[in-house]
Amino acid sequence: MQRRQFNQATISTLGALILATYHQAHAVSAADLAGISNTDASNGLKAALEKGALAAVALLGKADGFLGNPKVRIPLPGYLDDASKLLKNLGQGKRIDELVTAINRAAEAAVPMGKDLLVGAVRSMSVNDAKGILTGGDTSVTAFFADKTRTPLTTRFLPVVMQATEKVNLARKYNDFAGRAAGLGLVKKEDANIQQYVTGKSLDGLYLIIGEEEKKIRQDPVGTGSAILQKVFGAMK
Repeated sequence: MQRRQFNQATISTLGALILATYHQAHAVSAADLAGISNTDASNGLKAALEKGALAAVALLGKADGFLGNPKVRIPLPGYLDDASKLLKNLGQGKRIDELVTAINRAAEAAVPMGKDLLVGAVRSMSVNDAKGILTGGDTSVTAFFADKTRTPLTTRFLPVVMQATEKVNLARKYNDFAGRAAGLGLVKKEDANIQQYVTGKSLDGLYLIIGEEEKKIRQDPVGTGSAILQKVFGAMK
């Protein structure tokens, strides 16, 4: 009984927070919000975040999801990116392109593994989480997901990235390329582990696209086909 009362109080507080924040930020009138309950507001925010997360996974977790998107395309790490320009002039262009492609293919293979953790983070969202999202500016959604899921997703992504890099001999290609760059004095021997690098960049790209997708949903709730999103965010436009 106490747990049920706590959950109801949490939902009520969360809904009130959402309504108050949007009222202040967007000058929404009381009449606009009259038909929206606290529960609707809470469910609306959660639905937007979950839909945005799933959309991001679908966009990135496929062929060219990373490689074909300049916003998240993963370059060679650090000094190697600079070194690649010189090595291309030395006839190593094909080798470099293969390496970059393999890096991004590994990210594309890993992203679908995070779907359930992302959804779980949304469904367990607290009142403080909601406040941070609603008052935190343009990067608040990205920050929320990174805070809640980066550590477990790193653990989950890493084996997938390792498998994908081994499948295309990425580690060998990377080490060969790094050796050539090091021979030119452009790269330190202790450069970052390629699997860790790809995993981190995969997560950075995923969180960025989740934030962008969530913004689209709030801007065009009708286009989502979701009744709760249309009701909540339609009134708040």
